[in-house]
Amino acid sequence: MSAVQPPLRMTVFIDAQNTYKGARECFFGSPVHYVSGQFDPVRLGNLLAARGGPKGAPCVLEQVRVYTGRPNSTKAPQTYGAHMKQCTAWEKQGAMVVWRPLRYPRDWPNRPAEEKGIDVALSIDFISLTLDGAYDVGVLVSTDTDLLPALEFVLDRFAGSPAPATAAWRGISARRRLAVQGKNLWCHWLRQEDYDAVADPTDYNQ
Repeated sequence: MSAVQPPLRMTVFIDAQNTYKGARECFFGSPVHYVSGQFDPVRLGNLLAARGGPKGAPCVLEQVRVYTGRPNSTKAPQTYGAHMKQCTAWEKQGAMVVWRPLRYPRDWPNRPAEEKGIDVALSIDFISLTLDGAYDVGVLVSTDTDLLPALEFVLDRFAGSPAPATAAWRGISARRRLAVQGKNLWCHWLRQEDYDAVADPTDYNQ
């Protein structure tokens, strides 16, 4: 009798701003309140782990890592305060928050602040944790094509073990995902009912 294989360890890497904007694009009209599109990253991680890895392999959630830009407390104190409340809520749920300071252009606030280095930080962690054997399935939740080199490296170097995968929102009129040409990259499509299950309606500005 063959031994029962233990569930695969899944780590979920979430590009927070990209995922938030993607939910708004897929499931909400315009204009819409800023809480629309917010999500609970740990609930999202549990949802993905419950669905399993590539080909439905059973998984257990190892870690949820959230990558986000941090506002400047002097330039934007209200936004900074809301951001810190949100990050604290994520961490209390068990997520690991990885942040980089937002970059403010010289003509701010005429031009908005921009995330700088988030995609690099996420890519480095995605690769380094693979090299360390920290997970069996790594799910990248983003549609940012700047992350494709990290996916390509893991696919080419490890040939599916550990297994990279992606997750993306899928609405009636919006459907985008990361894909690597010539490679079979598993994608967890997340529909309206999935968003509703992980939505976070908290107004962190209050």
